[in-house]
Amino acid sequence: MDGSTVVPLPQIDRSAFAAELAALRRELVADIGLDDAAHLLRMERWGRLCTAAGYACAWVVPNPIAVLLIGMGNVARWTMVTHHVMHRGYDKAPVPERLTSAKYAQGWRRWLDWPDWMDPKAWAYEHNHLHHFHTGEVDDPDLVEHNAWLLRLRVMPRPLKWMLVLLLMLTWKLSYYAPNTLWALQQRQLRAAQPEGESPLPTPGNIWRLLYPGERLLLPITRRGIAFWWRCVLPNAAIKFGLVPALFLPLGTWAWAAVLINSVLAELYANVHAFAIIVPNHAGDDVWRFEGHPRDRGEFYLRQIVGSVNYPGGSDRRDFLMGYLNYQIEHHLWPDLPMLKYRQAAPRVKAICERFGVPYVEESVFERFKRLWAILMGDASMRRAPGVAVPG
Repeated sequence: MDGSTVVPLPQIDRSAFAAELAALRRELVADIGLDDAAHLLRMERWGRLCTAAGYACAWVVPNPIAVLLIGMGNVARWTMVTHHVMHRGYDKAPVPERLTSAKYAQGWRRWLDWPDWMDPKAWAYEHNHLHHFHTGEVDDPDLVEHNAWLLRLRVMPRPLKWMLVLLLMLTWKLSYYAPNTLWALQQRQLRAAQPEGESPLPTPGNIWRLLYPGERLLLPITRRGIAFWWRCVLPNAAIKFGLVPALFLPLGTWAWAAVLINSVLAELYANVHAFAIIVPNHAGDDVWRFEGHPRDRGEFYLRQIVGSVNYPGGSDRRDFLMGYLNYQIEHHLWPDLPMLKYRQAAPRVKAICERFGVPYVEESVFERFKRLWAILMGDASMRRAPGVAVPG
């Protein structure tokens, strides 16, 4: 689609649309119970088993089985357990206290529950608040088309674009998500301490950047950059590439080296896998961008649906491989529900959308990645709701 094209949002009875979706939500919430708790524990167990099985064969020799299993365990811990627990998805379910938002990854439990590059508080703020309540807006920190403005320039050689995207995919959590989330949290803290009357601090939508705001933290040459390395980079690197391989030293230096190599390759694989299932969720020439905030609940629901896409699923096996991110529409409608509820809700949400004439996009992750690639390369542009500025 031509980037200059403005596509009006579907003209529907927003009040009736919101009422049907709200009624469905009430039904889903009332049904939260033992099945949801058991499902979360099962998905957690599958992820832990992937990690354990991966390390069980990682010490023998660098091998793809260990890489895939360790990497999948990494992805599962973030996309299924951390993601939904920190959204308060299981606060109403009979789960162990450690799997509630008040306890999970808090304080020292960060390194037990979710040892990763992202600071949990920073990720929760950037994702749960900024992304979910600014979906498709310029202040959505994860708006791909906005962040990829430099890649999309036609003057940039295509091979260079390919190399930059490949580098981003391989290092995505460390080079993009960790600094971007911490930058967002730092801005929030600065804004809270800002005296009245001063000029507003920059937001993700208006701050100058080559690609994304958090890039300014990558070099430890400022206080904020040093904080990023101290809170995000060094601790996780010490655990993942220092402590864990060292545990295999009693088996010999070769075992230590094999685990280190497999751990590095698993990290790269986890980045690519997560990128492929997360980034296409809100990108494509059939996905809308918006200006300003929704005027009412009906418009909020409408934006979440036409600004998100699903991948086909329907079974624990398929959904596990996609991190339960294949129900992105339902998740954006109601971020604080358990994973299992999204699978149960999906056909009913789709039916409601069909009755009201609201586009409900569901395609394979491979098709969505092709559409994402076209956005990144500047070959396609997202739809603009009326009033959204279009690049010249």
